[in-house]
Amino acid sequence: MSSMSRARVARRIAAGAAYGGGGIGLVGAAAIGLVLAEVQMAKRHVGNGHAPHPPSADGVYGWEGLRAGAAGEDDAPVPLRLTMLGDSTASGQGVRRFRQTPGALLASGLAAVAERPVELRNVALAGAQSDDLDRQVTLALRDHDRLPDICVIMIGANDVTHRIPPTRSVRHLSAAVRRLRTAGAEVVVGTCPDLGTIEPVQQPLRWLARRASRQLAAAQTIGAVEQGGRTVSLGDLLGPEFEANPRELFGPDNYHPSAEGYATAAMAVLPTVCAALGLWPAEEERPDVSRREGFLPVARAAAEAASEAGTEVAAAVPTGPRGPWALLKRRRRRRLPTPDAAPAPAPEATV
Repeated sequence: MSSMSRARVARRIAAGAAYGGGGIGLVGAAAIGLVLAEVQMAKRHVGNGHAPHPPSADGVYGWEGLRAGAAGEDDAPVPLRLTMLGDSTASGQGVRRFRQTPGALLASGLAAVAERPVELRNVALAGAQSDDLDRQVTLALRDHDRLPDICVIMIGANDVTHRIPPTRSVRHLSAAVRRLRTAGAEVVVGTCPDLGTIEPVQQPLRWLARRASRQLAAAQTIGAVEQGGRTVSLGDLLGPEFEANPRELFGPDNYHPSAEGYATAAMAVLPTVCAALGLWPAEEERPDVSRREGFLPVARAAAEAASEAGTEVAAAVPTGPRGPWALLKRRRRRRLPTPDAAPAPAPEATV
């Protein structure tokens, strides 16, 4: 599917989400009958490996300054608050150590860039679909004295596998981004990964899964950006890199990413997290023509982002000849520091 065609589909899905529509499907009913045998075969292979319960990574990273403050320094930095929301990808399902989860990797990387502690809280739920975001946002905003500075949402894969109408998925995501932005938090959405790269899935299901994933990712981008969030495409991270190294980048259940896979995704998301908080150099916020960055109608930017790993889309001009416009960025990935010690307890848990 061309980027222009994907832009038109994404725009229709996002419009249906905004105005209450729910009848736009990602895969036609006739196609469903053709792939039932492939679905059954995939079910027998995907997820049969052992996927450990995601380890808890909540706590404070880069906390040496916080400990120094407890010893009597008045200028100890106040931690930035990072909250993870979404599904098993956000929770870190598939790895055994807290330091391998995307939340821990992002918190450590953000602490290094900001040169101040980062308090991580993860309210994501393995198996969650987009309709669970309302509950997760309520948890994230429950403590009015400790509201998050930035939230990272990773959601969408379960919506595709459960054939949730994409308009409904985008409606829930848009509402979540709106609530978080209203509460003062910056929001970065890692859009739906490309499920066409899961190793046991065969054709034609693989093609349909890829098409559905990318259509949803593009529509998620429109919905999130229109509510003031930023998005990063995870689709192609589960594409060429994951496809080329399936033994390295997929976990033991052949479905969730391995530690290396999560690190690859976190490296793509961290620059956007830092940019959202104003921590990236100002010169890197201008579009770089040599990297094919620039201002585009939001639907076209969303379609292009869905096809290329790590591409960021952020709101730019509120209105234009073809609707809202967005800035498309292809940021350079930065290697992340690996947490080498357990995080400190969050301050409210400290006696």
